[in-house]
Amino acid sequence: MATVRWDGSLLRVETDSYHAAVQTEGYVSGVMGGSFVDKRTGGRDLGFGLVIVDFLLEPGADDETTPADLRYHWGDLVHGNLPKRYVELPQICTQAKRLPVQIVEGKKFVAIRQWFTWTIARPPYRPGSQWEQWLVFPDGVRWFLAYDRVTSANTVDCLLLRMDMPSHIRHQKGDTFRQVYLSYHGFIPSDAFVDDFPPDARYLYRREDGKVPERFIRAYQLRNGVWLAGMALHPPIVYEAWCHQRGYVCLIQEIGGVKVKAGETFGAVHLVGFFDDLAEMERTFDAHKNARSLVVSAGKRGAGRGARDAKWELR
Repeated sequence: MATVRWDGSLLRVETDSYHAAVQTEGYVSGVMGGSFVDKRTGGRDLGFGLVIVDFLLEPGADDETTPADLRYHWGDLVHGNLPKRYVELPQICTQAKRLPVQIVEGKKFVAIRQWFTWTIARPPYRPGSQWEQWLVFPDGVRWFLAYDRVTSANTVDCLLLRMDMPSHIRHQKGDTFRQVYLSYHGFIPSDAFVDDFPPDARYLYRREDGKVPERFIRAYQLRNGVWLAGMALHPPIVYEAWCHQRGYVCLIQEIGGVKVKAGETFGAVHLVGFFDDLAEMERTFDAHKNARSLVVSAGKRGAGRGARDAKWELR
């Protein structure tokens, strides 16, 4: 039975297949780095967290009207030659500090919702957009679901939400993983990430550069052979995705990239989990393909843990 318990400011989740933890204070959003553990193989995520969320951006370069403290830095090894501008800040994972939480416990799943309202905007935009994230941890599978949704306070021609997907990879000259798989590129051996290079030098995905892939899967294989994969279940929602080396393998992903009017929402559903091989990843993706939202119902409280009719549903 999937369970959740408080451990200080942490929420510790256990299903029949894995352990995970969610931080409500400190480095927040998504699943805490190093806490996602596959019971079958002992595999563990290698990054700073899974489905970690940053800020809102748009394409284009800042000009002299942008205050110095609100300028986005690019043209270097970290951000490459990919000009962007902030729309709203701060970075949620490092600067929100504390997030409110809602917990739903069903008979065979645990769901956790967190949310944040951005407080800083680059002129001419105003702050006030809201981010929310549902994490659903079901029994019977080795994966969880994440639904990130933004309600915009502004009208923006090409609004982007940046996140880590599935997670960055900490390593020393490829010692912690065997290879990376990108569905829009193929397999990449770990020794390709020995030296730093910018995101636009290799393995960059940009939606406008070509055909949207049938499946959008990004994964890395641990030394024990198990794969940890992150899947955008509706591939057209991904605007840009990086896979580059900057002291660690950086797996940034940006969703959206469409015109959003003030008061409108956009979002994406990701599936993140452990898999034995690519065939299993593809079967799982195909079983949930084109999901654009996730709805969690708290149901009515009954005897024992959880609600009698709590449920979750992909739409």
